[in-house]
Amino acid sequence: MLGHLADNDGIILRRDAIALGYDDNYLARARRAGDIVRIRQGAYVLTPIWEQADRVGRHLLLVGAVVKLYDDRVAISHQSACVTQGGPNWGLDLSTAHLTNLYGIGERSAARVTHHRGTCRVGDVSRTGTGWITSPTRSALDTATLAGRDAAVCVLDWYLNQGLVTEEELRVGLAAKLEWADTLSLFTKVQLCDGRSESVGETRSRLLCIDRRLPMPELQFKIFHPSGLIAGRTDFAWPEYRLLGEFDGLQKYLRTRRPGETLEQAVLREKAREDLLRELTGWKFIRLVWRDLEVPSVTEARIRRALGRVAA
Repeated sequence: MLGHLADNDGIILRRDAIALGYDDNYLARARRAGDIVRIRQGAYVLTPIWEQADRVGRHLLLVGAVVKLYDDRVAISHQSACVTQGGPNWGLDLSTAHLTNLYGIGERSAARVTHHRGTCRVGDVSRTGTGWITSPTRSALDTATLAGRDAAVCVLDWYLNQGLVTEEELRVGLAAKLEWADTLSLFTKVQLCDGRSESVGETRSRLLCIDRRLPMPELQFKIFHPSGLIAGRTDFAWPEYRLLGEFDGLQKYLRTRRPGETLEQAVLREKAREDLLRELTGWKFIRLVWRDLEVPSVTEARIRRALGRVAA
């Protein structure tokens, strides 16, 4: 019954409903009946769509509603721009939609919207079908400014890995933010990023090695057949210790799964690949998973044991 009031994403704005002759009592009854969910002041979404959405999906619904409520004086920015552009969300606060005023005014948080004041230069924003959004370089740096170190480096790694930004663009963008707050922290985060990391898990594993003063691995290490053809590559390798390493996560298997292949088949294929790389190199193999990242001291000891065994 409410579908005719919603846009293609299932969003209903109060002002649009009022313009069509409905009133607040009608919207209140629809909420009580469980037909719609209020996502912020003046904005609703159809309940089935909201219930099916995950954390990122719900944030994008919020952003979509907010963009419809504001005019072209603002651009989607920071975390909101990052996830809109497909970036990682691990460690990011997605409780509010982030907007930057293109006229450099306003800085406040209200009604699940965080308004930022920042000077936007030519190239800092681009146009989408619904409004403005900050450029990949600006989005990466803005998100990294607000995020904790590990989450920030995950974001920067992703933008580099996807080819959306270059190291030079990050350096130039960082230089333009020297007068902003938290620049020193941002400089450190940019220094730590590496576009060879292909997932949040790989980035966090690399940072664990840095923090625990472990020997730094080579990233995306290639192993070759005797013929000279590439047999495969591993996320990490310590060649001087003859040790290969991988980070295992569900997203990795989903990313590498072939068309028509089940998850079980993808895991078995990965096992066969590992066996081949062991055979070709004669090196040991260590795998890290998400729970290893939550116990850094235990994981450090495990890696040191593996390095020590191989060295011995």
